[in-house]
Amino acid sequence: MSNNVYKQLVRKLDSIPNGFPETANGIELKLLAKIFSPEEAALAAEMRLSPESAKQIAERVSKTPAATTAMLGEMAKKGLIRAVGKGDKRRFGLLPFVVGIYEAQIDRMDEELARLFEDYYQSFAEHVLSQSPPLHKVIPVEESIPVEVQVFPFQQASALLDQAKSFGVLKCICKVQKSLVGEPCEYPKEVCLVFSPAEDAFKDNQTIRALTKDEALRILRETEEAGLIHSSANIQEGHFYICNCCTCCCGIIRGLSQFGVENSVAKSDYYAVVDHEACIGCGACVKRCQFDAPRLQNEVSYVEKTHCVGCGLCVITCPSAAMRLAKKPEEEISHTPRNRDEWMKRRAENRGLALQGAPEGVD
Repeated sequence: MSNNVYKQLVRKLDSIPNGFPETANGIELKLLAKIFSPEEAALAAEMRLSPESAKQIAERVSKTPAATTAMLGEMAKKGLIRAVGKGDKRRFGLLPFVVGIYEAQIDRMDEELARLFEDYYQSFAEHVLSQSPPLHKVIPVEESIPVEVQVFPFQQASALLDQAKSFGVLKCICKVQKSLVGEPCEYPKEVCLVFSPAEDAFKDNQTIRALTKDEALRILRETEEAGLIHSSANIQEGHFYICNCCTCCCGIIRGLSQFGVENSVAKSDYYAVVDHEACIGCGACVKRCQFDAPRLQNEVSYVEKTHCVGCGLCVITCPSAAMRLAKKPEEEISHTPRNRDEWMKRRAENRGLALQGAPEGVD
């Protein structure tokens, strides 16, 4: 009985644009069973992306509104579903597994969950990360972009923070997960920035450490100095987090670094170029880049553009100011969906899915 509800939830999660494919060995069932109780899985399998009231959901599953409301509230606390609004206006919607349910399990992450996810990741990564549009887009280091180049707000990490009133930071679940499977990296872990248009959104939160805006900006600078890559949702509007990623741990960027899936992350609208007369051949850019884009030839650096994601980390490392970011030709720039609804629609179309509404907002 319980195995059947997890199969139903797998099919539901794979029917939404992000995807959650079945595997030959059924590891996804064990993964969901670690996160959801059978009762929670059964209820989630009946939910929709578009948030609904508890009463609407209760009527569809033939349960009392009171019991359904209580269970939905607990599931929202665990990060298993999305909750929008408060009080009588509170509504609940299905969350994708990635980005969504999995990232919300940071407090429940243990070695068993870490190994279950790693086993499933090896099976699903190429399939999910090869779909278009990508889940994330690289945000270049602002200091690396020439001042005369027009930059849109969604291409600047600081501009995303400017739109918020509350700020917070939490541990990167990717880095925690890899540590628990015995593959830790050298980068700092508490680097995932979150922000909200609401005042005091992270006050008294046990998982997210509340920050001032200045503290959030300082973390951005520190992650750049550490060599981490900024990325966020592949949309122009509606951002609420900035990931600071590495190729060794990040579940999205590993698609490119480990599996060679070019579409796993949308590259920025720039790539690095070198002034060969200014280059002193020190190799700082080669050591800095996690994608093997700059290479030394005849004692000067050359950039392999197909490897460059346009993060700009090499630019701020170059001691002779020989590196800079250049805007790509228009035909090489990928169109960034305007918002989450557009992203969902495009992803559904590319996967041949019928999208039954898109999620509306987040807490």
